[in-house]
Amino acid sequence: MIIDFILLILGFGLLIKGADWLINGASILARKKNVSDLIIGLTIVAFGTSAPELIVNTVAAFQGREELVFGNVIGSNNFNLFIILGITGLISPLVVQESTIKKEIPISLLAVLILYVLANSFFTNLSVLSRFDGLLLLVLFGVFLFYIKNQLSNNPVQEMPVVVSETPAKITLFIIVGLAGLVGGGTLVVDSASSIAGFFGISEKIIGLTIVAAGTSLPELATSVMAAIKKNADIAVGNIIGSNIFNLLLILGSSALIRPLPYDPIFNTDLYILLAGTIVLMIFMLTGGRKMLDRWEALLLLITYLIYTTYLILETV
Repeated sequence: MIIDFILLILGFGLLIKGADWLINGASILARKKNVSDLIIGLTIVAFGTSAPELIVNTVAAFQGREELVFGNVIGSNNFNLFIILGITGLISPLVVQESTIKKEIPISLLAVLILYVLANSFFTNLSVLSRFDGLLLLVLFGVFLFYIKNQLSNNPVQEMPVVVSETPAKITLFIIVGLAGLVGGGTLVVDSASSIAGFFGISEKIIGLTIVAAGTSLPELATSVMAAIKKNADIAVGNIIGSNIFNLLLILGSSALIRPLPYDPIFNTDLYILLAGTIVLMIFMLTGGRKMLDRWEALLLLITYLIYTTYLILETV
């Protein structure tokens, strides 16, 4: 069992480092092609911080571990919303743009609602996220990317070309090693987490909602905390909202295409918490004189997650 914990930590390390290498390689490549920082942030960084969830879910889907698939995505989104925004909001009150409140956060809320309807299969007798549902989620993800493209077109950013000294071979190495780290780390996390769950008699749902979700969300945590320290609220909040949309549409969509995923309605409670948290975040940022997440509101998010986690643990006792 000690070996499983060591392998779990090693897997998380490979996931985080792999994502870091992948982001570095892709960012260097983008700069070499004179792509703007804004596009890099909305695409490469957003994908990079969600890459651990993508790899873990891909492996879990191939192995038919649907509890780990749903637990990782829903748990990661709750961790992002309550813990990461809570910590970053305590570091520095987060003032965001109006479009974030009126567009990006509602899109994230809509994605949760769509998953809830599809997974509970209100139009059929089976609670399953089918391949058709997965395809629909991926189509909606494409619509989201089209929205980002329009946002960039409507708000062009002029930047000076950046001189990049790295050779093509070094850039390629960064990307290949990063992907290898993600695949290897994802496999270690899924296998060791499942072994730990079996040893302690804990369901993979609980492991996915807590340990795996927190571990795969570490890149988002690091990115948002650094953004908060640098007083860049748009990156701190945008990283979280963007990652949550990526998780629900891209990652669950890809997982369902690999294998139809039977859905346990017990996850509905966790979806309700995610829905409520997203609505409360929107209310927090709409109230008061400024569009801001205050420190006391951030603290409330953290306390809510602690209560939520305590509930999950007591549920298994």
